[in-house]
Amino acid sequence: MSFTYLKKLPSPSEIKEQHPLSKELTSLKTQRDEMISNVLTGKDNRFLVIVGPCSADNEDAVCDYVSRLTVVSEKVKDKLILIPRIYTNKPRTTGEGYKGIASQPDPEKKPDMLAGLIAMRKMHIHAIEVSGLTCADEMLYPENWGYVEDLLSYVAIGARSVEDQQHRLTVSGFDVASGMKNPTSGDFTVMLNSVYAAQHPHHFVHRGFEVETSGNPLTHVILRGAVSKHGNSVQNYHYEDIMRLIHKYNQMDLQNPAAIIDANHSNSNKQYHEQVRIVKEVMHNRKLSVEIKNMVKGVMIESYIEPGCQKVTEHVYGKSITDPCLGWEETERLIYEMAEMNI
Repeated sequence: MSFTYLKKLPSPSEIKEQHPLSKELTSLKTQRDEMISNVLTGKDNRFLVIVGPCSADNEDAVCDYVSRLTVVSEKVKDKLILIPRIYTNKPRTTGEGYKGIASQPDPEKKPDMLAGLIAMRKMHIHAIEVSGLTCADEMLYPENWGYVEDLLSYVAIGARSVEDQQHRLTVSGFDVASGMKNPTSGDFTVMLNSVYAAQHPHHFVHRGFEVETSGNPLTHVILRGAVSKHGNSVQNYHYEDIMRLIHKYNQMDLQNPAAIIDANHSNSNKQYHEQVRIVKEVMHNRKLSVEIKNMVKGVMIESYIEPGCQKVTEHVYGKSITDPCLGWEETERLIYEMAEMNI
């Protein structure tokens, strides 16, 4: 056989029973979910800022980072809603490299899926405890959703997953904000078809069960730039790109039209320092056009304590071991500037 079955993993309910979220924090998450929903449905004029490390590789450093956001969040709460980015699964273009804490709790050791599932859940709970902020994660593996479904206030579907049927159907069962990234080709139609699928009810197989879903009206798009056939980065956050997106949205029967702009990845050509300029352009375009202001509801920023990135073996506290990130000082300054620009 090509598969070697190593061990049977506990069910989501078993892991949640061992590592529960308190009633107090469950109530906090309900409040946060409603706040974010109100932004996406146009009831709240605040702006969403999904910000944090490229990959959440170390619980201590990640929770340190997230606790710093708490102070900033309190100062900008009338203008912005900060959503810490805690990505516990890392997609790899070639399949090689660190795949996230859910697979490798220790980046220098072999994968351990059971320890990873526990580490993933414990880190998310710890982050909420120290910050009072519920977080975002990427659903790279739909079967892992159950392990964190009671913890997350935002879920992203990546550029390489957005065309996958199982991802689309699984999102249709979520009750939290869910962003569909454009595929690496940049095709808006593929992305919007994914939103359409996730907003509607479905009947399918999930984790060994026959299930029905009711559709997720909070599903929306994330623009992350694209890659041309020649391998060059192509940006899609400019004024003209958003107007084209608005036109495409108007051609489809979709609820709550909304877009989040990913300031890194192909939009920045992975030049992490460009995120500052990109975010400011997004905020400026919202001032220029009511249509764009109504469409663009937030941004994604890759940020950690230390700027740039490092090799796994270098052990610099709070520095990314995957894609390079903005450092804390620059991030804090940018958040305050965004608050001033959200009028």
